[in-house]
Amino acid sequence: MHVNHPLIKEYTVEEREYQTSLARICGKESTLVVIPTGMGKTIVALRVVADSLHKGASKALILAPTRPLVEQHRDVLQDKMPTVRVASMTGETAPEKRVTVWEGNTVIVSTPQVIANDLDKGRYELNDVGILVYDEAHRGVGSYSYVRVAEHYHHLRRLSMGITASPGSDSKRIMEVCENLRLFRIEVRTEEDPDVAPYVHNIEMKTLELDLPEDLMDIIAVLRRLLDKYIDELVQLRFLDDKSVATAKRLLALGKTLQARAAHEKGSYTVFRALTVQAIAMKILHAIGLAETQGTTSLSRFLDRLEDEKGQEKSSRATRELLANQEYDRLREMLVATKTEHPKVSRVMTLVSRQLDSKPDSRVLVFTHYRDTCEMVADRLARISTARVGRLIGQAGHDGLKQKGQADVLRQFREGQVNVLVATSVGEEGLDVANTDMVLFYEPVPSEIRSIQRRGRTGRFSDGEVHILIAKGTRDEVFQRSSLNKERKMKRRLEDLDRELRSRRQIEESLRSQSSLARFR
Repeated sequence: MHVNHPLIKEYTVEEREYQTSLARICGKESTLVVIPTGMGKTIVALRVVADSLHKGASKALILAPTRPLVEQHRDVLQDKMPTVRVASMTGETAPEKRVTVWEGNTVIVSTPQVIANDLDKGRYELNDVGILVYDEAHRGVGSYSYVRVAEHYHHLRRLSMGITASPGSDSKRIMEVCENLRLFRIEVRTEEDPDVAPYVHNIEMKTLELDLPEDLMDIIAVLRRLLDKYIDELVQLRFLDDKSVATAKRLLALGKTLQARAAHEKGSYTVFRALTVQAIAMKILHAIGLAETQGTTSLSRFLDRLEDEKGQEKSSRATRELLANQEYDRLREMLVATKTEHPKVSRVMTLVSRQLDSKPDSRVLVFTHYRDTCEMVADRLARISTARVGRLIGQAGHDGLKQKGQADVLRQFREGQVNVLVATSVGEEGLDVANTDMVLFYEPVPSEIRSIQRRGRTGRFSDGEVHILIAKGTRDEVFQRSSLNKERKMKRRLEDLDRELRSRRQIEESLRSQSSLARFR
């Protein structure tokens, strides 16, 4: 059965009860829709936009955070609503052309920065917009451009719609999103809901725990000896009570405190020495994390960058002191001598090889946190004869992938020219990266938002597998527990916030009615 709508091309949109219900709600009240990745967030938005236009709205505006996402939405909307003029705008669209695009089209899909800047400069207004859609609405906090656009739009008292797979478990942050974007209701759908369950494919979650090899443990032991030396000094300087509190979070907080003191206590040797020691400790902690969860290649590349920094005129005192330490020389010798890589690498290669052998038309997506790891894993996977490997990385750096390059890689993955895609966080959010048969987490992430986004890349049109690689006894275990706990809390908090938002809305409407009645009298 398909959706029957005057503006939607016949037989192109499947009739799904939960999408119909959500579209109906969003057509009446400004709503934050939380729905699993792969369950058709874009289709819900399409139906809301189509209804708004059919009822007389002159325009619809859809905002998405990146150019690939903008192009994805534009293509879907134009395909499903062929009689409606749909156009996109990004930072690459010249300002004078944007005015022409705005005036000449009915549906505009854009990055928010473009719209916010144009509105601030008065190039056009939102008076004709009947529905404004915020994709990846969880971004609508702080100074993000969604907030600026909402400030231009809210006084019109028109409909807004936010869509996301993962708003997070922080109640204050979710409420901030709703307040910033003027969303007065939260609608949540999960895989367990009866109207969603028939469309959900099975995703088999597997956690794979790996022991660290002896060579890697020896390298980590050297790093820990180095760390202990500098933590002991912070204790002696009385900036830490004892070693047990020397977590990354505590050291970061200490750094901020020391910087504030340094600004007021100029010339204090103790404070400036503590700042140097804290900076060294943070670098060592990062190196330990790389050794434990990423491998020797990522660790070596990090140390290479430190050594490059030492040779520069503006190198930090902390870097120079760390590299002058004898234990650092020992560490470098061990890295040169070892032939050991992290056991995650061989496990990823085994899993990918088996998947491609058992199902040659498979698509596999591997997520890594660090770009160094992404490049290393992609190089190793390219050795598999059946693997056609692509990389999806961000724009930063001289070797970054611009948004056009990202779109090209995603197209190749969808079309099967690439069957194994190794991605950093740029592949997590919203992008239609085709239905994948297997998703691999090279490491767990502590964010429930990112974890949900990663998992959502599989199980869209058929069953899928998700493998999470965890190095025993490392922060991998901490991150995995953190993510799971936050996910469990998320739905309960969303339900509580929805009740609070509706209650606030009722109070506001009651006060407005009383005010109107008083004026009438």
